[in-house]
Amino acid sequence: MSNVRIAKRDFDLELQHENQQCSLLNQPRIMMPSITILSFVFCTGLVGFLTWWKTRGKNEATSDSYFLAGRSLTGGFIAGSLLLTNLSTEQLVGLNGAAFNDGIAVMAWEVIAGLSLVFMALFFLPRYLRSGIATVPQFLEERYDGITRSITSFIFILAYAGILLPIILYTGATGLAGILDLKALTGIQSDTTILWITVWMIGIIGSIYAIFGGLRSVAVSDTLNGFGLLVGGILITYFGLSAVNDGGIFAALREMKEAHPEKFNSIGGSESSVP
Repeated sequence: MSNVRIAKRDFDLELQHENQQCSLLNQPRIMMPSITILSFVFCTGLVGFLTWWKTRGKNEATSDSYFLAGRSLTGGFIAGSLLLTNLSTEQLVGLNGAAFNDGIAVMAWEVIAGLSLVFMALFFLPRYLRSGIATVPQFLEERYDGITRSITSFIFILAYAGILLPIILYTGATGLAGILDLKALTGIQSDTTILWITVWMIGIIGSIYAIFGGLRSVAVSDTLNGFGLLVGGILITYFGLSAVNDGGIFAALREMKEAHPEKFNSIGGSESSVP
């Protein structure tokens, strides 16, 4: 009987030791989502606080101050707002996925957009602003009539609400669900439920910025978020290439080009999704 008790005691001690080891191994898995979530909440809260601090006391009672920020935005905020307007989850998630399939030919979308923005900022926009025109429908009303303005406004709203915004909300929700590991955090295993919750969260937070703050708060928050996205995008590229080859990013690029030269064709092939 004493041998049985000794064997049972040794088994219990071994089992306790294994449980302690498993607990230690699981600690990084538990801590990593917590660190990610805390950093996300901190950065989001910091952007919100700095935006409020920068725009506090500003009069948003008139349409000019609400929609045009009183025409007082400086070049830095205008550039930051333009940057984030053209750099969102649509590019960070969707365009990266397209690049994986079609190669760097997908850069044509952004190259053309960049040239268009330069011409707009240097030649067209100053003339529109001097004429007191702030939107395309307003310009069309000056050129044609009010009916044309109403039709154009309806088409723009329909296109944004039915085509552009759903894509941005979906890709943003997909990215956040993976980054924050929302399945493990919430215990919800349904991808559809996770996506719906995240889409509503993104939409509500974004609406608070736009509706209650006007263009000024949007421009300030865009500048802050745009800086973070720019730095984050560069770091993701660096870490991703470093994972491909230990010799550095240039060695990784050479390895990728040798393995998949067709992906580095900027013109694209006949089957490319880029026209």
